[in-house]
Amino acid sequence: NPDDPSFITRGFSFSHVNLTHRNWTAVGQPDLPLYPIVDPRGLVTPLYDGWSIDFWLASEGSDPLLPSCLEDADQFLEFDPGLTINTRCADNGRKLDSSVRMEDGPDGPVVVMDVRGTAPADGCLVAALRPYNPEGIQFIEDIAWDETKNRFRVDDDADVRFDSAPGKVVFSNYTEGDVLHKIGDGKDRRSVSCDIGMASAAALFFFKGGETAAVQIRVPLKKALEREELVVRKTPRSWDDWLSDAATLRVPDPRIQFLYDAAVRTVILLSADEIVPGPYTYRRFWFRDACLMLNSLLALGLGRRAHRILATFPERQKLNGYFRSQEGEWDSNGQVLWIAERYSRLTGRDLDADWIRAIRKGADWIIDKRKDTAGEGRHAGLLPAGFSAEHLGPNDYYYWDDFWGLAGLRAAAQVAERIGDEKWKKKMTDAADEFEAIISGTIDRIPDRMKRGGIPASPYRRMDAGAIGSMVADYPLHLKPAKDEAIRTTAEFLMSKCFYSGAFFQDMIHSGLNVYLTLAIAQTLLRNGDLRFQKLIERVAELASPTGQWPEAIHPRTGGGCMGDGQHGWAAAEWIMMMRNLFVREEGDGLVIGSGIFPDWLRDGEPLHFGPTLTPHGPVTVTVSWSDGHPVVSLGAEFGDRPPEVTIDVPGYETAVPADPTKPCHLKRIQKE
Repeated sequence: NPDDPSFITRGFSFSHVNLTHRNWTAVGQPDLPLYPIVDPRGLVTPLYDGWSIDFWLASEGSDPLLPSCLEDADQFLEFDPGLTINTRCADNGRKLDSSVRMEDGPDGPVVVMDVRGTAPADGCLVAALRPYNPEGIQFIEDIAWDETKNRFRVDDDADVRFDSAPGKVVFSNYTEGDVLHKIGDGKDRRSVSCDIGMASAAALFFFKGGETAAVQIRVPLKKALEREELVVRKTPRSWDDWLSDAATLRVPDPRIQFLYDAAVRTVILLSADEIVPGPYTYRRFWFRDACLMLNSLLALGLGRRAHRILATFPERQKLNGYFRSQEGEWDSNGQVLWIAERYSRLTGRDLDADWIRAIRKGADWIIDKRKDTAGEGRHAGLLPAGFSAEHLGPNDYYYWDDFWGLAGLRAAAQVAERIGDEKWKKKMTDAADEFEAIISGTIDRIPDRMKRGGIPASPYRRMDAGAIGSMVADYPLHLKPAKDEAIRTTAEFLMSKCFYSGAFFQDMIHSGLNVYLTLAIAQTLLRNGDLRFQKLIERVAELASPTGQWPEAIHPRTGGGCMGDGQHGWAAAEWIMMMRNLFVREEGDGLVIGSGIFPDWLRDGEPLHFGPTLTPHGPVTVTVSWSDGHPVVSLGAEFGDRPPEVTIDVPGYETAVPADPTKPCHLKRIQKE
């Protein structure tokens, strides 16, 4: 019960020390796969899963100002146009400010920290090396001070460089206690060793009362690149370059605007090399997260970036056709086939021979894998039991896997049609039709007392929070028509029984509020013309951190992250897709424009904009301007000889289906009776 003071999250706690505030934000460059992170109080972890640097203020007559012990601090993400994290702490007239960014200089990448501190009384600004990070302990055995270069040398492997000489350096180890206790009376020495791995050190910069101490600290990352054998593009592009290619959003709500701009930078940052769902805990590859994040890159119009990542997928495929990132996750093949076909359809680019072979093998794998359950009862013909998406629960025969598999077969049929292979198209179409009939049959046979008109997570589950996985048949796969009764009933069940504090509460494994799953329900409401989607979007915006990020799951009491990465790429991707679909979404062979525009945005009389975004009919930009007090919708698009049917369906205004969608459409307000 999240309302109970004894509530404890239970997400993989055997390895995670921090279960209440898994919140951090990465800085970096768009083509550099390194992700230094900053925690909510300004603690900087420059190296992956490494030690950290903390900043304190010590002044005469009072206890030290320690950001980690303060109730409040101000933190914000600055676009310039890159990423700078600013943290401001204050207490009893003392002020401590830090800003953190990454620069890619002539000697390689470097984390740059600018720190300033002041207090009414004499004191010192402290930069402390800590054998910790936001996950827990990270050992340091040796620290040495090099006064000729104003640097700490950590484990003879990394440098922490200062732009000026400190007034004093102090050291400590496990036996002597924390270096905090050495600030006032530490011994005059130049190094420390600790066999237990708890060495710490601090550089002190003294100031007079009322004055300001300032220091710049730089941690070079060139060795980290070499050690991790990371791939770096020979001609990296700047943030300006990448952002100039990406779809832009303009709305009068500053919070929603900021979150979109932050999400765009997150998915670009996390796709510097292989695409990963997080900068720290999840800095590894999953097909599931990769495919959904690639969908957002396509929505942004970043087809080239998506192509570079997609090109690596065929080489990840096993000889038997399985796209495996983790064994037992049977959703991956359908996801890969779906995103490959979607890439081809949105960009208009043909898939090469390697991809065609990979899709053939991948589709055959889906067909063959289903044979593992032939004649086995209620789940006969479905994909085998597996862990699947971990938010669904323990191993089971998940419809999440089956719907993705079905979408993969449909995608393969579309690829076959595009290349003119009628025999392959028929094989894929027949296999998809058979699979769809089997899925529907198993759902029909679930006892009514268990399914209650909806679609449970599996044939053996009652309706519970895991049913969120079945919603994938609606969004993003559109395997079900809009306003499908079973999907609608499932959504209503989830909103009435599985929401807490206005968001989807996953009480299995994640045991927290989940942003990307809340947005999935909002997408279904949007598709159904149900204006409650706006409340879900607004709640998700409230759940974001001050730096515009969402952890994978959010603690229902603290509001901090309780599982997974503190900056989750899938969540950012779904925010992008949500904003895109508010303005332009696909429905059948047509486009629906403006069906998610908030009424408040129109009452302000300000122009709105989204695009250009890729659609199956070409890039589209939606703009809402004003004429004589009425909104005017304009599409920037080149549809060619066969334009799609375009429906302009802005809430509060009459629906329009213009004969020429490229001409401005003047909206008429619905007259209330």
